[in-house]
Amino acid sequence: MRRDWVMVALLIPAVILEAIFRTDLDWWLFAMVFGLLPLFLLPWRRTHPLLVVAIGFVMHVAGDIALLFGAENSAILVASLWVLVLPYALVRWGSGKEAMLGLAVVVATHVHSFEGPLTALIGVAIMLLPAEIGYAVRHGTISRSRRMDEVRLREREQLARELHDTVAHYVSAIAIQAQAGQAVAATNPAAASQALVVIEEAASRTLAEMRTMVGALRQGEEPDLAPQRGVADIRELTATAGNIPVVDVDLSGDLDGLRPSVEAALYRIAQESITNALRHAHRPTRIEVAVSGDDEAVTLTVNDDGDVTPLSTSHGIGFGLDGMTERAALLGGTLAAGPSSDKGWTVTARLPKYAVTQ
Repeated sequence: MRRDWVMVALLIPAVILEAIFRTDLDWWLFAMVFGLLPLFLLPWRRTHPLLVVAIGFVMHVAGDIALLFGAENSAILVASLWVLVLPYALVRWGSGKEAMLGLAVVVATHVHSFEGPLTALIGVAIMLLPAEIGYAVRHGTISRSRRMDEVRLREREQLARELHDTVAHYVSAIAIQAQAGQAVAATNPAAASQALVVIEEAASRTLAEMRTMVGALRQGEEPDLAPQRGVADIRELTATAGNIPVVDVDLSGDLDGLRPSVEAALYRIAQESITNALRHAHRPTRIEVAVSGDDEAVTLTVNDDGDVTPLSTSHGIGFGLDGMTERAALLGGTLAAGPSSDKGWTVTARLPKYAVTQ
């Protein structure tokens, strides 16, 4: 990275000037050479952290060789303390095995300079402090990455749920109306024409919903921020179902001031329940949708009068019921679905009006 080479460019004159102007260096040329060479490894500390740490610390401690040949002072430069950034890089970008080996090199190259246990403890703590910072940064980065992955997964699940709820409902209505139109085309052209009108409207709604979701998935494009559907829009679901079965919607009680998330959930649960009834109920003649609100919660009930057969248990098969249950649970509510006590299939959802604190 550019900033790595900027760091190298700043350290080079610092090393040279210190080597030249320090009066206590007997081996100033040796100190300058071993102070400069490790600098050029600095930009590779991310891709080859273990190698850079090993070479950097070995060359850094090489300045003590001067003491073995009669020099009064070590040839280690103060400017060479930049090597302390290497343990950070080692733990930040290296593997676990590389980190263990590299830190062993760091301690081993300096163990000879410690005088007494206390000095050794302080020295090791200072050298390993950058490694601890690197570990904290790495852990934080991984945690943020995992949270972002969870958010992306949640968004994908939500889009999949929206796609299923919306398109499945309208396509089911289109199929039913097309079948009805074919059945009466020869004897009742007006009814067939009305079925085509319903099909056109349902297809247009499906296309609009699809465009909205595809726009949200495309990078660099703003999604269509159309108002979310709510309780009042449940009545529109009767138009897409056609005349048989009859869909009757009853809204009662206190339904004012509902949270947008609750309104959207009620609409989607009603939509999915009607879709399931159209798909799976055996010869239903009526689907009743009731929404009632009290001081604390809103209750949605969707019931069809189809015959309960082994095939009708497919109401609960697939992603539809899972999606409805998840919607209710996320808002602190409950959802139950199953055969009615007398006839048909009933879905009951109860959602709190106010946010549930975790």
